Amino acid sequence: MGSTPAEVPCDVVSDNRSGVGGGISDVYGEDLATLDQLVTPWVSSVASGYSLMRDPRYNKGLAFTDKERDAHYLTGLLPPVVLSQDVQERKLMHNLRQYTVPLQRYMALMDLQERNERLFYKLLIDNVEELLPVVYTPTVGEACQKYGSIFRKPQGLYISLNEKGKILEVLKNWPQRGIQVIVVTDGERILGLGDLGCQGMGIPVGKLSLYTALGGIRPSACLPITIDVGTNNEKLLNDEFYIGLKQRRATGQEYAEFLHEFMCAVKQNYGEKVLVQFEDFANHNAFDLLSKYSTSHLVFNDDIQGTASVVLAGLIAAQKVLGKSLADHTFLFLGAGEAGTGIAELIALKISKETGAPIDETRKKIWLVDSKGLIVSSRKESLQHFKQPWAHEHEHVKDLIGAVNAIKPTVLIGTSGVGQTFTQEVVEAMATNNEKPLILALSNPTSQAECTAEQAYTWTKGRAIFGSGSPFDPVEYDGKTYFPGQANNCYIFPGLGLGLIMSGAIRVRDDMLLAASEALAAQVTDENFANGLIYPPFSNIREISANIAASVAAKTYELGLASNLPRPQDLVKFAESCMYSPVYRNYR
Repeated sequence: MGSTPAEVPCDVVSDNRSGVGGGISDVYGEDLATLDQLVTPWVSSVASGYSLMRDPRYNKGLAFTDKERDAHYLTGLLPPVVLSQDVQERKLMHNLRQYTVPLQRYMALMDLQERNERLFYKLLIDNVEELLPVVYTPTVGEACQKYGSIFRKPQGLYISLNEKGKILEVLKNWPQRGIQVIVVTDGERILGLGDLGCQGMGIPVGKLSLYTALGGIRPSACLPITIDVGTNNEKLLNDEFYIGLKQRRATGQEYAEFLHEFMCAVKQNYGEKVLVQFEDFANHNAFDLLSKYSTSHLVFNDDIQGTASVVLAGLIAAQKVLGKSLADHTFLFLGAGEAGTGIAELIALKISKETGAPIDETRKKIWLVDSKGLIVSSRKESLQHFKQPWAHEHEHVKDLIGAVNAIKPTVLIGTSGVGQTFTQEVVEAMATNNEKPLILALSNPTSQAECTAEQAYTWTKGRAIFGSGSPFDPVEYDGKTYFPGQANNCYIFPGLGLGLIMSGAIRVRDDMLLAASEALAAQVTDENFANGLIYPPFSNIREISANIAASVAAKTYELGLASNLPRPQDLVKFAESCMYSPVYRNYR
């Protein structure tokens, strides 16, 4: 029970001369100060009354009981009705469904997160299939594009070039100390939308919401960060409402030194075991950062490694339908950036482990097409370093349809970020060469998908096994309903993160990603396969995450990279016990 608020001296109440602050009770002199005088921003150390209702960690809205209202000076500050959390949830879902514009739903959910954290996460966990497209792709892409206009209350930490030399001090401004997961972006390659600069903050905020909802990481242990090194987006540079630095992006040594200071400060402030997830960095920085810091920090790039792991899981699961092994396939990618090369490398590693063949040999079953055509050995000297392993002996082919006809792939994977590039001619060629062509149009958001689910099923006459990065509705074709799978990274990174944290991992290794892929593929049931799915339904996502976390943790212990000893006997149960629950707590 909080202490009784101190009485306000009468002379303070009556002698409110300036009226600058518009208040009546001026205990600390804010209203007596002129606009150019400094005042102290006092806060209460014990949450009660208005401060309790305005703290999203503890606020329960109309769910405060009569006893709690009396004990914490809330009586009269709320209407007399007491609602359960379940009733609040039903009411909010009813309200959300009234919105016809997805961005309005997004803004309503962000408002809820800022005022009632537990209700936000309960809503998201219990309605994950309906709300996932709102808090993340595709709606989060539009939110990032309009972030300057919809910006209300800061979420996360903004570290700009102005803070060079004092990043550690900036990190210490964050109120929470026990940070376990950081998602950081520099905003240069947001989804398939390009350079959104400081407005890319919507991505770390969204990803960490899913770490909590899907993986059970405590909200207070999550820190979204945007590194603002400028933007090359002319529209933003000329936008009076843009919230970031209005200057061209820092590059080269200046950029590298700034990021190095950031990584060193993170490790110094939060320790060896804080997981840093790189998100939506441009290709030329993403690979270098992952390579540079993977030996000294616990780092993970979701665009390279998370996408690779979830796609590999779908491919492993699909083999049960196709009756083949991965080594029996020929893979063709459209797109040779972070996602494409990351997926290709993990596929090659998996085939190598299955067959015992050297990885240089297994890479030869995988072909990539970039903006200049098929990647072949004659182009090797002009290729970026991450594309060079995929330059095989073959004559030059200038476009995708030519590559499909020449290579005759059994699996077609799109990571190009360019919509409608899997044309009818391309998809029909895949259907001509394969009884059940496996087609994955992975680019986000939905508008950038290489083809739609309806196109894939229609052009292959219902024979395709289809997956996408963003969600598509079920498709009716020739009297049958097809359920497109979603190769969403949300299947992987929450469980992976939980597994790394609960084992006390100090480094991320490819074997952990393989373990996550295999665990996800094992969750696909015969009933799912009968509906054409190669991924399990999101409705079971917490159970899926617990199993992935257990597999990742087991591999971490096996590799000797775990620091939380001794190893728990039942890792699945341990993972479930570690998960955050959004159910309201009772207050003294």
